[in-house]
Amino acid sequence: MSEADNDADDVARTPWIPGPRQSADDHANLDTPPRPWPSTPEDETGREAGEPELRAGGPEPEPEVLVLTHAVLKSLLGAWALSACSSGETKAVEDHLTACAPCADEALRLRDAVALLHEDRDLDLDPLLRSRVLENCLGRRPARIPVPDWVTPYDAETARLDALLRDIGESEWHAPVRLKWYEEDRVVRRKATVAGVIGHLFAVDGLVSAALGLDDPLGTGVPELSPAERTEAFWTGLDRPPNRALRDPWREQSHTLIRTVSFAGRGVADLTVTYKDFALPLRDSLLERAFECWVHADDIANAIAYPYAPPSGAHLHGMIDLAARLLPAALATRRRTGLASPARRLVAAGTPGRSLHLEVEGAGGGHWYIPLDSPAAIGSPDQSVAQVAMDGVEFCQLVAGHISPEEAAAGQDGDREAIRDVLSAAASLSRL
Repeated sequence: MSEADNDADDVARTPWIPGPRQSADDHANLDTPPRPWPSTPEDETGREAGEPELRAGGPEPEPEVLVLTHAVLKSLLGAWALSACSSGETKAVEDHLTACAPCADEALRLRDAVALLHEDRDLDLDPLLRSRVLENCLGRRPARIPVPDWVTPYDAETARLDALLRDIGESEWHAPVRLKWYEEDRVVRRKATVAGVIGHLFAVDGLVSAALGLDDPLGTGVPELSPAERTEAFWTGLDRPPNRALRDPWREQSHTLIRTVSFAGRGVADLTVTYKDFALPLRDSLLERAFECWVHADDIANAIAYPYAPPSGAHLHGMIDLAARLLPAALATRRRTGLASPARRLVAAGTPGRSLHLEVEGAGGGHWYIPLDSPAAIGSPDQSVAQVAMDGVEFCQLVAGHISPEEAAAGQDGDREAIRDVLSAAASLSRL
């Protein structure tokens, strides 16, 4: 008994498996069969002597079924899956698959593999993959100590920047980055490198670390310094130009901040973080640090031609809301130094006053009413004297000092003086 007979008797019969598509021979034009090099006389119809006549519309001749051994048929499975067999080989293989279960299973696997080879697929990972995986994991096993909602923007932006830093090469850490902000109604520029920008974020995040009783990157006994002064002090204190070695301590510091705040409980959100010239509750301070992280990540991405998207809509909305809440105090500060027009109608704290309607469009957008005369007044739609409409990312670029007030605002209506004062106050929120 042959090897093929043994295999056929030892296994159960399986259903016949059709081919994935027509075999290679079936694509040929059968109206004019291929002719060998002329060696046989032809008649006036072009047929060789003794060749049967093929009538138009008649049935196609059945392929000759070849008698092949099991080993040969098994070796033809790959060619069968690719439709590379002749019609006779295809018929022999398919007849064999109805009687040989192991070959039938192998044929199924090969056919599925061929289907994958013929699909055009994007090799880039889905940008939402990380969030979906985390959501699924947390759905199955919720975090024992969850990260508070007001910390998630900082968590997300530091993670996105860290992913960018993992992708860049050694030389790109020294690529020039041009930092820009708005100061005293003029644009200020400062040259740095990618590593220098990470050092800047590391030094300023140290203000939050110090407020939580954690280690300060500048060391112990450091006097109260502004963010710009802390950055200059950190850069000056390095024994060599900043390089990629700063990534690990910066990332470890961000992880430590998130863990500490998560374990600290609810009361920590109102802890005060001092920036020398102003102070913010920890809740707003981490949102401000998330904004700063995104802005400088975008600076780095532009310097090295790396694609970088804005924050998610919910996080962007929180950043815009923080800037809108800071605008009345910024406007009052500019008024005291003569950089804004005088107040026209002062009102008592907590009462409605003359307002500007800030309409932010796009992801993270919304409507805010900015009090114009009294910092402690309440913005009111009924007392709105002007309106500014602009895109959410454009508004954040204004707050970061990356565009001037003259370049901002797609739509303006109403009191031009109030519009100029508010846009200039938004730009004045920027700093190194």
